Amino acid sequence: MAYLYDSENIFAKILRGEIPNATVLETDHTLAFRDITPQAPDHVLVIPKGPYVNFDHFAMNASDAEILDFNRTIGTLCKMLKVQPGEGGNGYRLIANSGEAAIQEVPHMHMHILAGRPLGRMLNPA
Repeated sequence: MAYLYDSENIFAKILRGEIPNATVLETDHTLAFRDITPQAPDHVLVIPKGPYVNFDHFAMNASDAEILDFNRTIGTLCKMLKVQPGEGGNGYRLIANSGEAAIQEVPHMHMHILAGRPLGRMLNPA
């Protein structure tokens, strides 16, 4: 499948510095920042700096260095936010929406880290 990356999406503009953000952590390959409409006390978006549309596009096409950096950054963020269940935190949820049926609003791969309150069940039975 060919992915068409929209270089005018809001995250691409954030990466180019055209739109400000509340950066939490930045690495060589990853940017993490606070969501402007948080759904939990801690709501951080984690995006790769490369032009990837969604998770499977990233997983299949990113370099090993990009994939490792992205995943390690999420681990570092969980530690920074003090949400690790095995380390005294109350836990967190990771969400990556991919495509129309999953209501992906920005066509740039991103992961949501949500924490800081009970989040309830992820999906209600249909």
